[in-house]
Amino acid sequence: MRGIEVRETLTDEWKNRGVKEGLEYAILTAEISKATFGITPSEYQKLKGLKRENLRDHMNDLELIFTMLGEASTTEIAKNKNAQGLSKNKIAAKEGGGVAGKARKDLERKTGKKVSTNKNYLPKEKRKKKLK
Repeated sequence: MRGIEVRETLTDEWKNRGVKEGLEYAILTAEISKATFGITPSEYQKLKGLKRENLRDHMNDLELIFTMLGEASTTEIAKNKNAQGLSKNKIAAKEGGGVAGKARKDLERKTGKKVSTNKNYLPKEKRKKKLK
């Protein structure tokens, strides 16, 4: 639930900063994801073997936490820099995702484990029910 709220806060901020819904939101989301995880959301979906399912529903706790950190950091950077329009918010998205990306890499070095995995949080039975 907090993850949804963090995302809504970010998209509200983008809307107030002249970013257009749809393609521009997707571009910025991809920038955050690339800086956080090294892959775009569509590449992440392929990694997890998803087709139309919601990626967040299939992330483990750490994947969700780093997603939230990238989005919350992007929101704060956009506010503090008063980013207006797509190009300035793209810079904020790369920087915000970079904050999460550095934290993820640090954790991976300390644990010896990758945060991003092909494992799905939801068991197959629940995945099938969500698609219906």
